[in-house]
Amino acid sequence: MKILKFSFLMAASLMLMVACGSKEQSTTTGWNLNDSEWGGFDRSSYSDQITAPGLVFVEGGSFQMGRVADESRFQWNNLVHTVTVSSFYIDETEVSNISYREFVYWMNRAYGEEYPELVKQIYPDTNVWRERLSWRENFVENYFQCAMFNDYPVVGVSWEQASQFCKWRTDRVNEKILVDAGIINLEQSELTGADAFQTDVYLAGLYKGDGAGVPNLDPAAGGESRNVRRSDGILVPNYRLPTEAEWEFAALGMIGNTYDERIVEHKTYPWAGQSVRSANKKYYGQFLANFKRSRGDAMGVAGNLNDGWEYTAPVKWYFPNDYGLYHMAGNVSEWCADVYRKDGNPIGGEDLNPYRGNVYQYVAMGEDGEEAAIDEQTGNLIYQNVPDDMNRRNYRQADNINYLDGDWNSSIYDFETHSPTAGGWMDSSDDEEEGGGEETEARSHEAQTNMMYHRSDSTSRNNITSLINNRVRVVKGGSWRDRAYWMQCGTRRYYDQDRSTSWIGFRCAMDRMGARTGVKKDK
Repeated sequence: MKILKFSFLMAASLMLMVACGSKEQSTTTGWNLNDSEWGGFDRSSYSDQITAPGLVFVEGGSFQMGRVADESRFQWNNLVHTVTVSSFYIDETEVSNISYREFVYWMNRAYGEEYPELVKQIYPDTNVWRERLSWRENFVENYFQCAMFNDYPVVGVSWEQASQFCKWRTDRVNEKILVDAGIINLEQSELTGADAFQTDVYLAGLYKGDGAGVPNLDPAAGGESRNVRRSDGILVPNYRLPTEAEWEFAALGMIGNTYDERIVEHKTYPWAGQSVRSANKKYYGQFLANFKRSRGDAMGVAGNLNDGWEYTAPVKWYFPNDYGLYHMAGNVSEWCADVYRKDGNPIGGEDLNPYRGNVYQYVAMGEDGEEAAIDEQTGNLIYQNVPDDMNRRNYRQADNINYLDGDWNSSIYDFETHSPTAGGWMDSSDDEEEGGGEETEARSHEAQTNMMYHRSDSTSRNNITSLINNRVRVVKGGSWRDRAYWMQCGTRRYYDQDRSTSWIGFRCAMDRMGARTGVKKDK
């Protein structure tokens, strides 16, 4: 009887499997997945993130961030603190001249004829090489354009220009993914100007190009194809600048410096030891980075050059660190995403992926209220700050740059009587004269978020100025013109985000989706 019952159940199960076909079923509802007859809910077969061009996977973890040597400049802006960084990707090398020239070329092809100013604003400032008492005109004229400097790090690029490069790179990489998959046509992908492919525009369903698309299993679609969605797992996340914590973690290369869960040595530089010379017998005594040894000694003596380069070096010249990253010390300093504050880890600050610079936004809607608003010149989606929400627990306003350092809670001034605003100071007595209302509340809010740090050109009743403000960004790593002190992974500097120099370059980073190890492992 038990055998007959078991046989009956097996037969019933087999009939059910035949009826359902070989479709994968939902563990939530039992309905078929990827089946238009069962509602058409898609489940992508993609289970691992591809490594986008130029990037190296960095397995995250906790580490001691900050100073590891004497604070010779007495700035006290990198006190040691423990943080955790999620796994992420970062460029193997600094962005080179040839890579940035590709960006300039594409922008000129897309916008140069109709909007040449868009090309001009992303072009590197080659005049950064000039010094009043030094001959460098050869670099002014040739460094960015000459083929002999193709593989040297691009300089003269501001933080804002570097951020634009990241967006352009994201769009070009995702565009190629869709072309290779046959989802959009190559000839259509070459649309220029405002019609050019942009990832966020495509995902919003507003891309004007043509192509086969992806089969749409939704019964209501009538068999028409659809665009790729984020849930398909085909497109890569955005390229971006690394956070300061990510940059320092990647520079230290901790993956080659641990035993079990113990860090063997807290490195000073991206390599082991406290010296800037190699301890390897084969390369003993050779310099491990491009930097300035002392005043007047930028490269050594003829016949026995120490680091060999008086200015920048090719982006793959010295040994990489344990993550396989080149020039995380020396050559050029690099932009980080963070807004600079002297206290990199304020009381109450985050210890998991710390970052200062969050301004939460969402896509603005067009006049019709149905489609996203698009900039007529660039074709970019238009974003606006999210509304303030005092009922939230995790944040209350869109702009959080000043949180715990720069807002009224951290000010030494009396907010009730002296409140600096963009146009000067606002006394509490002014509120009564104006009768209060929404305008006064807005001014009060602006005063709170601009309490401590003003631009040096701001006007105020007491003439308060500061080099530290909401438009200066963190700069990490030493450069060709710096002493060894600045090559320590924990040292930090800052620079205006809209300015550039001959000693600051950049590299891109990208979030890691899914598994943190980057390797598929059995459960």
